Amino acid sequence: MESSYRVVGIDVHKSMLAVVVSDVAGEGEFQFERRKFGAPPRELRALVAWLKERDVREAIMESTAQYWKPVWHELEGQCELFLAQAQSNRAPRGRKGDFADAERLLRPHVAGELILSFVPNPEQRLWRMMTRSRHQLTRDRVRIHSQIESLLEDARIKLSSLVSDLLGVGSRRMLKALAGGETGCDETGEDGGSRLARHSGTVARRAQRRSHAQRFVSADSRVIFVSAGTD
Repeated sequence: MESSYRVVGIDVHKSMLAVVVSDVAGEGEFQFERRKFGAPPRELRALVAWLKERDVREAIMESTAQYWKPVWHELEGQCELFLAQAQSNRAPRGRKGDFADAERLLRPHVAGELILSFVPNPEQRLWRMMTRSRHQLTRDRVRIHSQIESLLEDARIKLSSLVSDLLGVGSRRMLKALAGGETGCDETGEDGGSRLARHSGTVARRAQRRSHAQRFVSADSRVIFVSAGTD
């Protein structure tokens, strides 16, 4: 059996870390070495150096909001990392404290009593982030499409019956023209293709007849176009 095996418990806060280190290979009660660090990168690097000096083998922290992630990333590769679910480490009422919480993390971790969360390796995290970002962008596009169509229907402008995609190049140019107050057939349809050019006069005349509706489109669609983007 190893004569020394040090484990660190880290209580993570938004701007501060409460860190306790103990040698769990010895007999009797754990003896803790305590220190506080800040959350900026420079402080995290100081934490890594401090743990290296003490030859820490394992680190346990709690999944507190998103604050644990910078600490995890900085310690990754330096020692074996474990992330505890918050519900498995609830403090008794009136007994919360920075170092006390870190010690309460360490003791049940050594005893194998904590419920741990799976954290993917860096490559898996990158692929997960890219997949989720693409999914979110697709959802945002659908949401913006629905907002534009709802806005046009409220204004009684039936553009969606003339185009297959409200976010297409020609459609967005027509919408920008309408939002800018342009109502002429040539102005709104010149860049939208031959089919749109034939029908853009109808759309523009309807918008012109309903001036209140056109002002409604002009006021709100600028906000939508900021999110949807334009060519």
